[in-house]
Amino acid sequence: MKHNNIKRSLSVRDIALIGIMAATLIAAQVTLAALPNIEIVSLLIIVFTLTFGLKVFYSIIVFTCIETFIWGMGLWSIMYFYIWIILAIVVYLFRKQDSVWFWSIVSAIYGLCFGALGSILYLVIGGVRTAFAWWIAGIPWDVAHCIANFVLTLVLYKPLVSAFKRLKGLTQLN
Repeated sequence: MKHNNIKRSLSVRDIALIGIMAATLIAAQVTLAALPNIEIVSLLIIVFTLTFGLKVFYSIIVFTCIETFIWGMGLWSIMYFYIWIILAIVVYLFRKQDSVWFWSIVSAIYGLCFGALGSILYLVIGGVRTAFAWWIAGIPWDVAHCIANFVLTLVLYKPLVSAFKRLKGLTQLN
């Protein structure tokens, strides 16, 4: 039986890399969970998208599933599936940018918009008033998220890109 004509979409190295990305996202999220709206998941998704391209989508799905196992199922679980994917899409569209300032601003805007993006689910299940109330109530948290994302990206972007580019080089060895 010939297997040479069968093309695998994900190699063993790809699966291992996706596992490393998902584990890094989980470790980062759990480590900072006690701090209100201070997280590095946004930054890591930016770095992973820029470094590993479309494979980031697999890691986001795995990350969100594991988070659901850890924290339990809730509306946030559904939100995380699309909220993090939206960030990865935006980053992928601007992937040619290499400025720490550009990505710090993108990360800040994303943090500021996090509640608005999350309110989309409330719009579907509760209507405009519910979505608007949920979004408005979270604005102080979104502002904190915005500031934290900006500072963390400004400080950690270059070292993380450098580290994960080295990892990418290791995964491409024969």
